[in-house]
Amino acid sequence: MYVPGHFRETDQAKLDAFIQQHDFATLVSWDGAGLEASHLLLELERAADGAAWLRGHMSRANPQWRSFEGGREVLAIFSGPHSYVSAGWYGHANVPTWNYLAVHVYGVPELITSSDELKAMLKRLVEKHEAAGGATPPYRMDALPDGYVDKELRGVAGFQIRVTRMEAGFKLSQNRDERDHDAVIAGLETRGDENSVAIARAMRATGPARRAGS
Repeated sequence: MYVPGHFRETDQAKLDAFIQQHDFATLVSWDGAGLEASHLLLELERAADGAAWLRGHMSRANPQWRSFEGGREVLAIFSGPHSYVSAGWYGHANVPTWNYLAVHVYGVPELITSSDELKAMLKRLVEKHEAAGGATPPYRMDALPDGYVDKELRGVAGFQIRVTRMEAGFKLSQNRDERDHDAVIAGLETRGDENSVAIARAMRATGPARRAGS
């Protein structure tokens, strides 16, 4: 991913937190003849030794999982909020741009063949998202009829990706001085939509690379 130095984020804790918050990703792979892409929920796990894994699943009717058997690298794209930045917010001639948060994760996939491991992963995902705003009372896999989950698992292809590298672009007007940076925040907050407000919040947390007058 092309990321100018001002916008490159390398803090591993920040990247992990971002992935866990924005865990619905685009997974891109090569099947030997062309690109395949799916939109999937992915779970990040980081071991004590620093090794990282992404785990997920897709329908067996989706042919993309077959491309995982070749040992080729795949790309998972995690996207956060993004917003148009008007050049009219600056106090000088300039051009518009777009601010955004995105993390690219590369790794080598392998299929999960253990039904117990696959079931445990699905249960973790259900519990995480039910806790964040699911049904009342919460939906629980272990409350389903005997044999129901095992039957459904036959239609699922589980996989895990051993992460080889991450690249992140957090483009938040860090290349602007303090005056322009504050003006962009004010403009985004006035616009008021969810994406604009989220980018403004991220800008406040990051700050400009240059201070006014410096």
